Amino acid sequence: MTAIKHALQRDIFTPNDERLLGIVNVCKAGKKKKNCFLCATVTTERPVQVKVVKVKKSDKGDFYKRQQTWELRDLTEVDAKDASKENPEFDLHFEKVYRWLASSTAEKNSFISCIWKLNQRYLRKKVEFVNVSSQLLEESVPSGESQSVAGGDEDALDDYQELSTREEQDIESMMEMCEYAISNAEAFAEQLSRELQVLDGANIQSIMASEKQVNILMQLLDEALSEVDTIEGKLSSYEEMLQSVKEQMDQISQSNRLIQISNTNNGKLLDEIQFLVNYMDLSKGHIRALQDGDLTSPKGIEACINASEALLQCMNVALRPGHDKLMAVKQQQHLFTELRDTFARRLTNHLNNVFVHQGHDQSSTLSQHTAELTLPKHSPLHRDLLRYAKLMEWLKNTHREKYEGLSRTYVDYMSRLYEREIKDFFEVAKIKMAGTTKEAKGKFGLHGSSGKLTGSTSSLNKLTVQGSNSRRSQSSSLLDMGNMSASDLDVADRTKFDKIFEQVLSELEPLCLAEQDFISKFFKLQQHPTVTPPLAQPETEESDGSMPSRMPPQAEHRHSLSSEKDMVRLMMNKIFQSIETELNSLIALGDKIDSFNSLYMLVKMSHHVWTAENVDPASYLSTTLGNVLVTVKRNFDKCISGQIRQMEEVKISKKSKVGILLFVTAFEEFAELAETIFRNAERRGDLDKAYVKLIRAVFMNVEKVANESQKTPRDVVMMENFHHIFSTLSRLKISCLDAERREAKHKYTDHLQSYVINSLGQPLEKLNHFFEGVEARVAQGVREEEVSYQLAFNKQELRKVIKEYPGKEVKKGLDNLYKKVDKHLCEEESLLQVVWHSMQDEFIRQYKHFEDLIGRCYPGSGITMEFTIQDMLEYFSSIAQSH
Repeated sequence: MTAIKHALQRDIFTPNDERLLGIVNVCKAGKKKKNCFLCATVTTERPVQVKVVKVKKSDKGDFYKRQQTWELRDLTEVDAKDASKENPEFDLHFEKVYRWLASSTAEKNSFISCIWKLNQRYLRKKVEFVNVSSQLLEESVPSGESQSVAGGDEDALDDYQELSTREEQDIESMMEMCEYAISNAEAFAEQLSRELQVLDGANIQSIMASEKQVNILMQLLDEALSEVDTIEGKLSSYEEMLQSVKEQMDQISQSNRLIQISNTNNGKLLDEIQFLVNYMDLSKGHIRALQDGDLTSPKGIEACINASEALLQCMNVALRPGHDKLMAVKQQQHLFTELRDTFARRLTNHLNNVFVHQGHDQSSTLSQHTAELTLPKHSPLHRDLLRYAKLMEWLKNTHREKYEGLSRTYVDYMSRLYEREIKDFFEVAKIKMAGTTKEAKGKFGLHGSSGKLTGSTSSLNKLTVQGSNSRRSQSSSLLDMGNMSASDLDVADRTKFDKIFEQVLSELEPLCLAEQDFISKFFKLQQHPTVTPPLAQPETEESDGSMPSRMPPQAEHRHSLSSEKDMVRLMMNKIFQSIETELNSLIALGDKIDSFNSLYMLVKMSHHVWTAENVDPASYLSTTLGNVLVTVKRNFDKCISGQIRQMEEVKISKKSKVGILLFVTAFEEFAELAETIFRNAERRGDLDKAYVKLIRAVFMNVEKVANESQKTPRDVVMMENFHHIFSTLSRLKISCLDAERREAKHKYTDHLQSYVINSLGQPLEKLNHFFEGVEARVAQGVREEEVSYQLAFNKQELRKVIKEYPGKEVKKGLDNLYKKVDKHLCEEESLLQVVWHSMQDEFIRQYKHFEDLIGRCYPGSGITMEFTIQDMLEYFSSIAQSH
């Protein structure tokens, strides 16, 4: 253990200026035995610090390392477990209890004794020792390591004094003066002893020589003591005098303190009285204005506004603790409550009368607008009522019930007024749409102001495909889309409808926006969250005068903002409850007059909805127009579906040629009109979707009619109609139908080629059959130069077939072909010359093909056709010119 102690002192504690006084080999009780050392140390520098250090041997080498350190002053208790029996376990109580098992009881006792001594010397018995024998604490361990650890080192700590630098230098110089100081230490010690004796003698003689001076010094000290006594007597008298002055000053200080407290109380009382007078005093002028103020003149209204604001400020003043118990405060609060109720009652009655009178006066002017498509302006009414806006805000903050009653009264009177105005306005609009009043009533059954549509739909024109001369007499709407039974509606009629519908929306829009703006301003209903409204609390009539509980300001503001928006929306819905119904009725009439009108209505309604949403997405106008737009879009979709359905129901005449189908020309007119209407429109996407649906239906039904056609060849029907479709799409340049335009061109080209090939087989029928047989033999493996040896295809047979088609016969056949083609084709598309030119090219191609076969299969025979290519060109040209 001694070797371990020296190793620990050298490696761990000496570098940290510490000395090791006690050590014990321990392991933690109750756990896997991992040995370590508990060391008791003190620092070499003053003030001395006593520590308990846990040291552990490193696993990787033969050296020790400091693991944990505790200050001895943090140790509260040492528990040795058993004072009578030998037990190696003990506990140390620091911030928590550490349980240890010593390697032997002797080491444990030695360590506890060391701790006890350090506690006695440095901590003045702060640590409590439990279950430790008194003999161990009172006596040191008698022998061995323990004695040296517990006693010797500690005493050495007190006796040892380190030499100073000056002392070291003196010793070195003295030893240098003596040559044998190191070699003969005894002689050096004797020399030092002799010199010390000499110095002692000199000191004694010096002391004896200074005896006289010492006596003189003692005499002076006696005189100084007598003077001190004299001064002390004077100081005592002075102290007695000051004591009486102190008592007087204490009395004066106490009086000043009482005067200061009284002045402070008087100042606070004055502040309270001034606060109550300043904030709870209402002038007589304000009281007169609240009780009898004129609510009709501008000056009277201004006085009432100022008085109501002053009253609200007095009622909402934040009283300090205890104010509500003052009788004067209670009387003032009672007076304020009576004034508030009186003025609220006067204001409510007056505004009720204003609403009634203004409603009647406004209704008397309705007759002026019945002949014109305009709505009466309510700006004078709004201007008059807005003078009371601040009073309405005061009423909202003080009397919520009366405020809500006034809003209900306003909504009731204005809803009836607006209902009459809007019904008369829409009646005029319907009459203007349908024409004169008689025509409107005769055709569409407009009865009374309700404008109901009672016209029959039994006169709907059913689609019949007649000759090309009667095609233009059909309705201009796609497949007779409209429900008119008399005559077509031209562009002027549709423009008139568009202007009327636009005027209706233009009249409604400012009316709704102005009314909503007025309601927001007059009833103080905030609509924009950026505007922070004054969050005035309504007065509560509590007997104790306590203020009502409030939500957090931000949450209260959001809640009031949402509820006020809902209130604006609810009031607008009640006031204009007839607008949506009347608009739907007007839309139904326009759709009944001509379903093309749904295009105009979709564009106009979309534009107005977009404008309203940009102004305020949550406004009543935006919501209502959005709902009506859904109806318009539904009518538009129904119109497109009806057109497609009528295409599918088309029937063709078996006795006349088909020509350009009616729904093809009608699609052209629809597209032209739609492109004009939807130019720069917001709902272009809806039109593009309708285009795709319609063009697919047109394609499908053209093929259907072509398959069913008996009078006109299928290729002619397909060629003419797809040529017309291609021309229409190329002219209108509808971007969403580029794929359909290319498809129409492809179909037109294919069926033109097919018609030309099928038609040209008839004038030279035998010649065609002959050369088809020649090609068949070659395809079967017969060599081309051996075909002339075939019995059915020898030179004689070829000459015989060629002789059957002299120039005159060919020209005659071509002339008959021209007449037949002219009979098949219609005049509208002017495709006759195109088809005739294609037939010419195809005929020349076949002629060259025949000549090539003759040259290859009948070489050197000298057989040629009865006519040349130049002859053919003359035939085609002369036939075309003659017709």
